[in-house]
Amino acid sequence: MTSVKSKPHPGTVRNILFLLFALPGLSFASWVSRTPDVRDTLQVSTAGMGMIIFAIAAGSLFGLLTSGSIVARKGARFVILISSLLIVVGFVVAGIGTSLASVPVVIIGLIIFGGGYGTAEVALNVEGSAAEKALNRTLLPALHGFFSVGTLVGAALGAAAVAIHLQVMVHFTILALIMAAAVLYSWRYLPEESGKEPAGAGAPKGSAIQQQLKMWTERRTLLIGIIVLGMAFAEGSANDWLPLTMVDGYGVSSLTGSFIYGLFVAAMTLGRFTGGWVLDRYGRVPVLSGCAVAAILGLSLVIWGPNDVVASIGVVLWGLGASLGFPVGLSAAGDDPQGAAARVGAVATTGYIAFLVGPPALGFLGEHFGLLHALIAVLIGIGIAGSLSRAAKPVQLHQTLHQDERGLHS
Repeated sequence: MTSVKSKPHPGTVRNILFLLFALPGLSFASWVSRTPDVRDTLQVSTAGMGMIIFAIAAGSLFGLLTSGSIVARKGARFVILISSLLIVVGFVVAGIGTSLASVPVVIIGLIIFGGGYGTAEVALNVEGSAAEKALNRTLLPALHGFFSVGTLVGAALGAAAVAIHLQVMVHFTILALIMAAAVLYSWRYLPEESGKEPAGAGAPKGSAIQQQLKMWTERRTLLIGIIVLGMAFAEGSANDWLPLTMVDGYGVSSLTGSFIYGLFVAAMTLGRFTGGWVLDRYGRVPVLSGCAVAAILGLSLVIWGPNDVVASIGVVLWGLGASLGFPVGLSAAGDDPQGAAARVGAVATTGYIAFLVGPPALGFLGEHFGLLHALIAVLIGIGIAGSLSRAAKPVQLHQTLHQDERGLHS
């Protein structure tokens, strides 16, 4: 095998990133599509399943909060390789734990999986940002679209695995081998220097976490963070609970639940691939407001719909409404070049916290009120996010942000 010595062409890097962004989505959706089977095999309650899902959140939060310094020292390419392999290992361990009906083994596997997942998200976005600069064109929306493509493929494969009664361990192991082969082949084509920061006088002061915390003193950043919090909660709650919600709330089969989850993922994918055109035509504030309205209407149909057909229509609206909140929030956070990296990092961390920690909390609400009624909490979060959409209005001058900061302290 011949190693790649020359600097890779930016177009090659872009194509490799399309694949690498899809893999975490593929793995995550594959896990979600089998949660009804995992719950039944482990014989745990809804609250117990919430604790199991929290293992992904715990591992992911650790990865999100520590990966920045590792990327700065080792580069994004190295972190992408290690984090992707962690996803593969955790995936296999979770499958083995399911086959053994062992909750502790499943939890260990999901912690490893989550650690790789959270670390990969940071490293991939750093590499994607570098590719944007190299090509002098916007790539991140399309890259996040390929994440959604991965979730769509994962949901479809999960539904197929349920239909043929494929064991969870076999399903996860086959996908893990495919993902490992893809990562080991493609990571060599990424540039080595992306994300590395020299430890010189020009380096930012304080740790990455300290820099992010400082950004929360800015009023506009705080409001954008709340927007992302609500919209990411809307996305994450569906990713973790939608199949089970349809099974428990409407009495559909596991296969139908996986199919309906596929509708949500398809709507998310469509929203992200068309979002650039919509944003250029109508602007951030109207698009964010429209997304919130669509998500609220969709969730209302899911919660109070008379049957699973109406709820499925709601799922499509829910997916379309949730699709752009996170990327639009990141774009708004980066308006001012001064401090953009720390500002975007702070908002991104908030989004991933909501995406990963919020849904497990629904398990506890679902235990007491039912999963359908637990989604009312998501509905409230979306309403708050939509009401603050004006905070994402574009700004050009960093002085505006500093005025916001003084306003927060006054």
